[in-house]
Amino acid sequence: MTFAIDAGGDLSASLLNTAAHARQAEQQGADGVILTETKHDSFVALTLAAEATERVALFSAITVAFSRNPMTVAVAANDIQELSAGRLILGLGSQVQPHIEKRFSMPWSAPAARMREFVGAVREIWSSFASGNRPSFRGEFYTHTLMNPVFDPGPNPHGNPPIWLAGVGEKMTEVVGEVADGLVAHPFTTRPYVEQVTLPALRHGAEHAGRDVPGIAFPVFVALGHEPAEIMQAALAVGKQIAFYGSTPSYLPVLEVHGWGAKGEQLNAAVRRGEWGEIGRIIDEEMLREFACVGTPEQVAAQIEARYGDLAERVTFSAPYDVRPELWAELYAALRR
Repeated sequence: MTFAIDAGGDLSASLLNTAAHARQAEQQGADGVILTETKHDSFVALTLAAEATERVALFSAITVAFSRNPMTVAVAANDIQELSAGRLILGLGSQVQPHIEKRFSMPWSAPAARMREFVGAVREIWSSFASGNRPSFRGEFYTHTLMNPVFDPGPNPHGNPPIWLAGVGEKMTEVVGEVADGLVAHPFTTRPYVEQVTLPALRHGAEHAGRDVPGIAFPVFVALGHEPAEIMQAALAVGKQIAFYGSTPSYLPVLEVHGWGAKGEQLNAAVRRGEWGEIGRIIDEEMLREFACVGTPEQVAAQIEARYGDLAERVTFSAPYDVRPELWAELYAALRR
């Protein structure tokens, strides 16, 4: 095995459980823990995980960038980096337009260009902290030119964290290749999509910037269990999550690679009708097996290795259901074997 294993699952399901889950993941041998931003603020969860652990990397995959600005992200990430003694991996993502405009009431435009600038601004601010000089960032979307000693935390003794970016479409993936330290792939992806769309875009961006191609972190849907009934229940939950993502027009290109564009339109229509309880039925066995790894820990480990072993720098797991702790431990052990 050549990739790092990051514990995911339900780490961010409850802030009250975050510290315990992070500590447990470290004890079970995970290389890192993933803190996603859905129901809770990712920086709060990162703080709890930092206090509860000593060794594992702390990966925000993802923190929503466009609901914030580069200064707020730079300050919070700098704090977590110091608190964790240099274990932060800052994973940023754009979210989709309706959420940015209607949930966060923030501006949306040219997401790929905006993200490229966002990363540059964050790094300029960190450079200002390290040097004591004012930032001098002037861009189309963000301007940062003011800093004084009252607000300057000074150099971080652990340096700056790496910045990984989430990307699905070609334009955002090219930006990852240009400016980021790694790509956070979406759980709603497949090996053919990665080969046909993701890798060419990532390489194009890196070549344009004269950089090495960044690594990829794959969040893999897993349906884990020992008995057939347990695996079936897990697969049903995963199928519903796949259906939710498949209903989003932004992710339609992933389905189209497989000739499943009509399925995406069917899912989108069902969601618009409010048929949330029915959308999982649209995901057939072929689609489930393409997007998810299903079976016992040993079987799932073999599927992950076969699918992404030659591509991944990091792997984590997306499991939208309660997973027994011993199953995670068995999966980690199986992957390491």
